[in-house]
Amino acid sequence: MTKVLIALLAVSLTIVALAGAQPVKKSARMGYLALGSGPGEPEAGLKQQLRDLGWVEGQNLSIDYRWAGNDIGRLSGLARELVDLKVDVIAVSATPVIHAAKNATTTIPIVMIGAADPIASGFVASLARPGGNITGLSLQSPELAGKRLELLKDIVPKLNRVAFLAHGGDPAHKLFLDEALDIAPKLGIKIQPVVIEDPAKLPVAFSSMMKERVGAVVVQPLLTGSALGQGGKVAELAAKNRLPTVSDSIRFPEAGGLMSYGANRLDLFRRAATFVDKILKGTKPDDLPVEQPTRFDLVFNLKTAKQIGVTIPPNVLVRADRVIK
Repeated sequence: MTKVLIALLAVSLTIVALAGAQPVKKSARMGYLALGSGPGEPEAGLKQQLRDLGWVEGQNLSIDYRWAGNDIGRLSGLARELVDLKVDVIAVSATPVIHAAKNATTTIPIVMIGAADPIASGFVASLARPGGNITGLSLQSPELAGKRLELLKDIVPKLNRVAFLAHGGDPAHKLFLDEALDIAPKLGIKIQPVVIEDPAKLPVAFSSMMKERVGAVVVQPLLTGSALGQGGKVAELAAKNRLPTVSDSIRFPEAGGLMSYGANRLDLFRRAATFVDKILKGTKPDDLPVEQPTRFDLVFNLKTAKQIGVTIPPNVLVRADRVIK
């Protein structure tokens, strides 16, 4: 009799434990939509973190990738393709991509990996309660605009006119520009907006900057990151005109830009995996508060500094997370 009671108790405890657990689905299908042309280190970080959480591609997870090849106009069609595939969740990076996914579905959960301002962009109702099928990570850090301008001022103390180079195809450029316009007067700087619709117009944009006698350039991250991949071209034109530059993408100084200061992209993608994991286990997007970046990287390219004839003060250089020589 005692053995029977023990056996029944063991079975009961097992049932309770299983009921309270959040088991991984036998298999799941994830969509991934991006503006670039192929995977890089951030995507590898996303996959590795998913693996660490128990989601292994080819075993219990399949991933349908859609790449726009740096063509914003293709995003809507690619987003609809993923919706038609009936994926369980869609991961998206960059504001135009999030817009495309949002317009394609109101039911499939969407995990955004770095939205400039998800509230102002209309993606979520609030950070604490997203209020729909979208959640994830925000790049909403208004103080970063001021810090980038301060960095330029530290390097060029007499700086009084800065161009803000942006891509008009991304509505988020207005948010980045507004942040810069708000802080610039406090630093004695005037902002000169330079908005292009086509990367092919970059040489024309730099010609207009020189006519306006700007002393430095803040570059919207969409242009310098993996989304549009124009960091090298921007860096080349800036060096030709001896203009200090700053963006938020670490790819920019790697491509020859003077410096970058922004959220750690690899960290954002790894953290995005936790959102995907929770959603695949049954949590609704509205129950997952939007998170803001916690890790930021400051990177300098000293070769570029020498090329354009500027010196990074030692008290500024010592703050760098990485220095490219």
